[in-house]
Amino acid sequence: MHEETRLPRNGKEFVLFLGIISVISVNIIAPLIMGFEFGFSKEVYFNTLQVLPFVWICVILLVTLVANPIVSKLVPKFVKPTDGFNARILFNILFSVTILSILLTVIGSWIGMREISMEPIQTFFYAWPRNFFIAFWVEALIAQPIARFAMKKLHASQARKAVKAQQSV
Repeated sequence: MHEETRLPRNGKEFVLFLGIISVISVNIIAPLIMGFEFGFSKEVYFNTLQVLPFVWICVILLVTLVANPIVSKLVPKFVKPTDGFNARILFNILFSVTILSILLTVIGSWIGMREISMEPIQTFFYAWPRNFFIAFWVEALIAQPIARFAMKKLHASQARKAVKAQQSV
């Protein structure tokens, strides 16, 4: 998958890819979860906006330090070398969203409540399936496709520049 134009090829591109996915995800998932939990109102939305930067930082840290290392070990156990790009991406999304939704169901609640309490742990099995469902579909249908499209456009632009550079030599 190193020649895949829909995925980042280096650290700089990974930062852009992760940035696109995380900004889209946090700005859709958190308000939806809060809306379902507390009702869809301007007050709930504005309260959510106040904690989004902290949730976003938490998401970035959890993706890079926890989810990606685990996912990179799990995906090869479930896909074969002959499996296509979409199968690999689907397993990647499934495992990433599972790990992150489990952690953020608790940690995100603590950030939103601005305190560490047992409440998110006590209500975990009520909240987590809903959170997973929302996050999975946002990732699979919105955030990841947009980020992969951005990578494809970036790589096409890089290829055009390389061709022009060769032609001028």
